[in-house]
Amino acid sequence: MFKLNLKIALRNLWKHKGFSLINIGGLAIGLASCMLLLLYVSYEFGFDRQFKNYNTTYIAHTNMTANGKVHSWAWTPGLLAPELKEKYAGIVNAARSSYPFEQLISYNDKKIKNRGLFADPSFLDILDYKFLSGNAVTPLKDINSVILTQSLAEKLFAGENPLGKIVKLDNKEGLKVEAVIADIPANSSIKFDYLMPWKLNEKTHEWIAKQGWGSNFCLTLVQLQNTSLLDGVNAKVKDIYKTHDNESNTNELFLHPLSKWHLYNEFENGVTIGGKIDQLKIFFMLAICILLIACVNFMNLSTARSEKRAKEVGVRKAIGSSRKSLIAQFILESILLSLIGTVVAFTLVEISLPYFNTLLNINLIIQYHDWRNWATLTGLILFTGLLAGSYPAFYLSSFEPVKVLKGFRLKTGSAMSIRKVLVVSQFVFAASLIVCTAVIYQQLNYIKNKPIGYNQGNLIQMAAAGALTSTKKIDLLKTQLIKSGAAQHVSLMSMNIDEGGNNTSDISWQGKNPNEKVLFNQRGIGYDFIATTGTEMIKGREFAVEFPGDSNKVLINEAAVKIMGLKNPVGTIINYGDSKATIIGVMKDFVAESPYQKVAPMIFNKIYSDEGGVILIRLNEAQNISASLVQIDALVKAINPDYPVDRKFVSESFEEKFQSEKLLGTLSNWFGGFAIFISCLGLLGLALFMAEQRKKEISIRKVLGASTRNILTLLNKDFIKLVAIANIIAFPLAYIIINKWLSSFEYRISISIMPFALAIAISIIIAVLTVSIQSVKVAKANPVDALKYE
Repeated sequence: MFKLNLKIALRNLWKHKGFSLINIGGLAIGLASCMLLLLYVSYEFGFDRQFKNYNTTYIAHTNMTANGKVHSWAWTPGLLAPELKEKYAGIVNAARSSYPFEQLISYNDKKIKNRGLFADPSFLDILDYKFLSGNAVTPLKDINSVILTQSLAEKLFAGENPLGKIVKLDNKEGLKVEAVIADIPANSSIKFDYLMPWKLNEKTHEWIAKQGWGSNFCLTLVQLQNTSLLDGVNAKVKDIYKTHDNESNTNELFLHPLSKWHLYNEFENGVTIGGKIDQLKIFFMLAICILLIACVNFMNLSTARSEKRAKEVGVRKAIGSSRKSLIAQFILESILLSLIGTVVAFTLVEISLPYFNTLLNINLIIQYHDWRNWATLTGLILFTGLLAGSYPAFYLSSFEPVKVLKGFRLKTGSAMSIRKVLVVSQFVFAASLIVCTAVIYQQLNYIKNKPIGYNQGNLIQMAAAGALTSTKKIDLLKTQLIKSGAAQHVSLMSMNIDEGGNNTSDISWQGKNPNEKVLFNQRGIGYDFIATTGTEMIKGREFAVEFPGDSNKVLINEAAVKIMGLKNPVGTIINYGDSKATIIGVMKDFVAESPYQKVAPMIFNKIYSDEGGVILIRLNEAQNISASLVQIDALVKAINPDYPVDRKFVSESFEEKFQSEKLLGTLSNWFGGFAIFISCLGLLGLALFMAEQRKKEISIRKVLGASTRNILTLLNKDFIKLVAIANIIAFPLAYIIINKWLSSFEYRISISIMPFALAIAISIIIAVLTVSIQSVKVAKANPVDALKYE
């Protein structure tokens, strides 16, 4: 019986090639879109889950109440890990690590600037990276040892055995390669190319060993015996800062699961409120909705052919076929179409994956060897086939053979209503997507075009390393850059101008509430900072060559003046750490961290070039940019030959801050377009059905003198009503969704009427064009063909 049903199904598909092509195309696009989105969602959900003990591993976080709110971050003191490991029951292990940093690592003439990490030996007990060769038993015990990833080992040694070889860190420290591990997975939050002992960090940076409980500068990983202990351990460690420091340190500690670190990275009042997970939920719902739209199309197109298949059903019932066997026949056809659609979808996915990966800057691949993927795919095929084929199967199999074979017209009122509901549902989703995508782009453009307080155009930032940590060398470079005409101004900063972090609350002034903690972003800056960055001085002056005694002077920004409540800030003496400092100027607020949040209070001290940091270069606008870059590279290389030139336009770095919203907008745009296209196929199915039902009516109207335009207006009128209803339903839903999304931004647009007007215009134009394609054929058909049997 199955073989017979399969043969009939194949014959039906081949006989109605156009119908089969539209149906397979709709299913294929829906399945391909669903598969791509689910691949991405699966990749993101897999973050940090590649480790054996990921479910019992946690990242220590600090809560600090300052500036009227609770700040949460994964920065902790260096003293924390040993304390947790020794004195708290339920904690199996704890390890310190630095945050990944870029530094030069070299072997002979090969010099590469890659990401390094300092860590305790127990770091490798908690995170079980795969050792390919070398010491996997007691790694990082030797202070002058290093572990390389496979890619870095191949770059440095080009096929040589790296074990036992000596590499140099920053052209100074000689480190012995003791092991090689597999490359760090792309969906890992902690990324590095080489790993070094924490003791080496303390040796090369003497200040680290002197830091107490008030200094948060490292990452602390904690492994518990089991997950049930989390609440108890969090209760015990909550006041660890107050216990070991003093009563004034009101910071609180809590453990956050490693598996949630990437997805739940936004906190409010010390509690996680979401983050990346919110975006993934949107993409997951988008995937399911697109697949449902494709299934709805199948139903519409299948029932649109009910007139043509009615006699087949009547004959088969008359010769003894049961309704059950007919349902099985139609379901089999549906699953067969779903299977063919899946094969086409696979082809589409493989073709589009390179573009998709470029867009997301990741490397998604279909794991053909993983049985779980095949199980998911099988489930997807069956789900699609059963869902898409269920309604047509029950509807078509319900025809009464006597009435059908006598030529009576089918009662199609209920079927018509269901199809209208399905089409309205499709366009509700499509209209909501249009509104949401339009608002996302409006918000993104608003933030990108909002003044940031400095001129990022033609501004370069370059790490000061090697010889460029010397005051004389930096002064020489500055002189040569300006003399060559490549640069107009050059200055220094302790870190990238668009980088966050490096905060302090150890600042007080006369009139400050002693019970209130204020958090300042602290930066070191050099001479000519204002001219180089293009920001402004509101009051006072900046650091300048003619004022060499500015070591105990500071600048602050407008946000700092406001939160400090200073009426005449210039000349005010403040307590800055263990010393006193005088405010000599107020700088205009500029965006250093998130452009979506309010500018934080900032304090600027004078940087000394021996401290390293970042060189800021303002290009000469009168000279060709490419020529200027060539000159800059040559001059830097001449002064600092042992280091690669590491420069980047500030505008490029700043653009990365919008990556998440750009991704959301782009994916919503693309897959929203696919959803609208598939919805058009559903509308085409309804148009086919109505044209079939009304062809005699249309023929009579033509005989009575109706023009093609009159008939097109008549047919389109009903569909425009459906689209209008869909928009009326969609607008409140879209408003609620997008308003909730916007509420997470301190700087946000007001929702205007434009996105809704755009949704109405696009949906109506699409509906009219789609229906007209079919309606024109009916309107121009010879009325004799429809009326000759009357």
